Amino acid sequence: MSPVFRSTVLVRFKHCDAAGIVFYPRYFEMLNDLIEDWFSEALGWPFDAMHGEGHAGVPTAELECRFLPPRRRGGGLPGERRVLRVGHPSFPPAILFAGPNDDPRMEVTQRLVCVDTGSIAPQPLPDAVREAMSSYLVATA
Repeated sequence: MSPVFRSTVLVRFKHCDAAGIVFYPRYFEMLNDLIEDWFSEALGWPFDAMHGEGHAGVPTAELECRFLPPRRRGGGLPGERRVLRVGHPSFPPAILFAGPNDDPRMEVTQRLVCVDTGSIAPQPLPDAVREAMSSYLVATA
């Protein structure tokens, strides 16, 4: 089985609506935080280096999500990410946010594209990042 990058977000008051459940747009902020953590902690290409001297970014080109039972305030919201395929400029990660008993709360398939921040044209991922990313590939049958 391929490695999984895991990070837990504390579900705070600011993430919730008047009913006390996570307001769905906040999941997208948490998703971006998970991506940023993954690049920094697992891939060795933190966003400050990527956007600074790397003159690169990884904007979202496609996003598909499925919301499952709502999540209430308090406690952690574990996030997991795997990679479905590693292309040269683009890669589709699969993300899962879970509840307190590891029950799925939001499933996401996303396609990120590595771009030059000056021209916004697609560019290849650095070889070291592609190699690190490849270790998170989901095994296909």
